[in-house]
Amino acid sequence: MSAFEKPQIIAHIQKGLNYTIFDCKWVPCSAKFVTMGNFARGTGVIQLYEIQHGDLKLLREIEKAKPIKCGTFGATSLQQRYLATGDFAGNLHIWNLEAPEIPVYSVKGHKEIINTIDGVGGLGIGEGAPEIVTGSRDGTVKVWDPRQKDDPVANMEPVQGENKRDCWTVAFGNAYNQEERVVCAGYDNGDIKLFDLRNMSLRWETNIKNGVCSLEFDRKDISMNKLVATSLEGKFHVFDMRTQHPTKGFASVSEKAHKSTVWQVRHLPQNRELFLTAGGAGSLHLWKYEYPVQRSKKDSEGVEMGVAGSVSLLQNVTLSTQPISSLDWSPDKRGLCICSSFDQMVRVLIVTKLHKI
Repeated sequence: MSAFEKPQIIAHIQKGLNYTIFDCKWVPCSAKFVTMGNFARGTGVIQLYEIQHGDLKLLREIEKAKPIKCGTFGATSLQQRYLATGDFAGNLHIWNLEAPEIPVYSVKGHKEIINTIDGVGGLGIGEGAPEIVTGSRDGTVKVWDPRQKDDPVANMEPVQGENKRDCWTVAFGNAYNQEERVVCAGYDNGDIKLFDLRNMSLRWETNIKNGVCSLEFDRKDISMNKLVATSLEGKFHVFDMRTQHPTKGFASVSEKAHKSTVWQVRHLPQNRELFLTAGGAGSLHLWKYEYPVQRSKKDSEGVEMGVAGSVSLLQNVTLSTQPISSLDWSPDKRGLCICSSFDQMVRVLIVTKLHKI
């Protein structure tokens, strides 16, 4: 691919904010997005922005008692577009951004900070009930149905006597019919655990030797295809989730992506073979996954095992001197992306020529 054909990552709009930003998410079917974080005075903040004439217009600022760590629209309908958030005190809240004074749903979900959140079953993505999954420093991963008050529908916690590990990232997947659904969780010690919500069982686990910062399936609403896991020491792993070997698990390929922590991974909604990773040195890398000629083979005993593909770097750019803490592709406009970094900046990016890949 020549330099002229390569995708380019262009910083379209940059805005400095007066608080630490932990997460940012596009509001579905709009040119709006939300940023979440905490003020220096220790309170939480949600801001709603709209892109207007090449600039950002602040539509609403919502201050809350506790710093807000993470958010998702994944379990809401396209009509309501409610934002679910996890905060430093372990609270799960769901907000109507039009009337955000009181949450439409609230539960003290965890004993400690909610580090990570994901949603499924909303926005027309994924079959089955709308559900939210939260992961916390208290070592537990919980699945919530917003229609059911107080108690989680599933609770994955360490067995008695087992050390509790800080859960840093969670992701839904396999939601291709009314019954099937999995949650994948990544922990500070490098553990990755795949929970089957249909059978309420641990389906698979592995360890990638370094803390797992971000996990994402290439799509939530299909039979499990690929899972990307990023880690503290600059590596990411792509697992082929189609074929599970009884002892070897899922085939994977790893890549040294950044010189520092890979904080985030996000797949392009319009092309699941492309994904962005965000690094601790303020850089973004755009990758393409290539499938092998055959995705499975038989081992010496005739048992099916997966075959991993390969990963190629399409483009990279350094945006900041500080870590890029969150990243989100627009679900509606191909190549439009937002990211936040610890220099208190939010950036709207345009990634060009993606349709040619």
